[in-house]
Amino acid sequence: MRAAELLQAADVVVIDQVAREEFLAGHVREDVQVVDAGHGETGQPLTTASRAKLVVRTAKAAADDTGEALVVRLMDGDPATFNGLAEEALACHKAGISFEIVPGVSAVAAVPAYAGVPLTSASSRAVHVIPARESKVDWSRSVDADITVVILGAPDTLAPALANLLDAGRHPETPVALTAQGTTIRQSTRTTTLAEASATLRKATVPFPTLAIVGSTVELREQLSWWETKPLYGWNILVPRTKDQAGSMTRRLGSYGASSDVVPTISVEPPRTPQQMERAVKGLVTGRYEWIGFTSANAVRAVREKFVEYGLDVRAFAGLKIAAVGGVTADSLRDWGLEPDLVPSGEQSARGLLEDWPDFDELVDPINRVFLPRADIATDTLVAGLQEMGWEVDDVTAYRTVRAAPPAPEVREAIKSGKFDAVCFTSSSTVRNLVGIAGKPHASTVVACIGPATAKTAEEHGLRVDVLASEASAESLVDALADFGRGLMMAAAESGEPVRRPSEKKKSTSRRKVKA
Repeated sequence: MRAAELLQAADVVVIDQVAREEFLAGHVREDVQVVDAGHGETGQPLTTASRAKLVVRTAKAAADDTGEALVVRLMDGDPATFNGLAEEALACHKAGISFEIVPGVSAVAAVPAYAGVPLTSASSRAVHVIPARESKVDWSRSVDADITVVILGAPDTLAPALANLLDAGRHPETPVALTAQGTTIRQSTRTTTLAEASATLRKATVPFPTLAIVGSTVELREQLSWWETKPLYGWNILVPRTKDQAGSMTRRLGSYGASSDVVPTISVEPPRTPQQMERAVKGLVTGRYEWIGFTSANAVRAVREKFVEYGLDVRAFAGLKIAAVGGVTADSLRDWGLEPDLVPSGEQSARGLLEDWPDFDELVDPINRVFLPRADIATDTLVAGLQEMGWEVDDVTAYRTVRAAPPAPEVREAIKSGKFDAVCFTSSSTVRNLVGIAGKPHASTVVACIGPATAKTAEEHGLRVDVLASEASAESLVDALADFGRGLMMAAAESGEPVRRPSEKKKSTSRRKVKA
């Protein structure tokens, strides 16, 4: 938390070759200056001493420019572990530059934990941490069976380091775990033995950075691997929503081990003629309505914006009954301080809302009118159903949904060629608009829909629906997709085959011209 505070306040951030600039997005101000401490001006890798000089030079320049500046030196992992902290901090001290050290989470502890390998156990009570590039290592001190050895380095330095440990006398059958890109959704772990580890590294294409764990605790990975066994681990999910709406979905996908690409398919804009909405809100205040029915979070937002415009607050809803089409819409109302009187007990849709909506009773209901603030393309299911039940409905366009611009060519190609493992549709409009601006997803892509109406639209567009959420919410949709992923993992385990993502299963197809 302290690191996040400092990054947010930083005027300059000095980064490593691993902690790249894209990591900073969302953590720093837009006007922050970013300095690369990984390479010099000619592209050559900087030494520890050169980085120390660069940090001092950057701090002095920032102070000269502004009189007072906050420079953050952002290191990969924990600064105190093989990161040149001593050299850089001593250089600052010598130059009279005050500094603060914020400890981080070291790869030494984090990567084994994410790989499902404890560093110690009842049979392994000591840990030796060794940088692979270090030439003056007495490997004979790490040959005992009760020592877990953690070696940090790139694949080209790990192989000779592991060979040195073997030559020093460590048992050839000692288990070894090789983890690349640890703690990320691209993490991959290979288990082998010390005798085979060097050959494994030389044969396999292992991306940097890599960490090797040598010792008996590696055998526990089979029971303790929790990250790489998540149901959507490594999946790349297409989310056709606006970035404002996709936050909760992308976070939940991440909790299941997936990455996600948000492709906006619609843009929400005010109605072309606002007079109808203005009259309805004024009627709400003067007691024109018995009910107000919200069919989306966007509708809640549109009414709330009108309230702000007119200087109103939630007290204007006094005496009014409020309905919400589903859990997400209900949560939007609660964020505003309103508890809905009616939320569907079954299917969270217009049809489900109608099933629970009471008929108009002139002996009980003093007013027979309902205010429905909706999108300009909303279906008439709810309006027609309420009218059949005796209600008069003011169906008001609260906002317009406009098709977004097509995504980048590489994204369109990824959609059509099956590079996405799944797509999550949250409404019929997202189906229509995605197909309209980017084309149909590949047949290998798993199609997940938020409800029956969305699924029907997907099928009408020639898509095979694989997953249907149990209720109309983004969280339920992601959970249903995760259940589907678990099913694939179980099927692979039963057949004795490795787990493969949908994008890895796609078959090449060729089109044939058919002559009439």
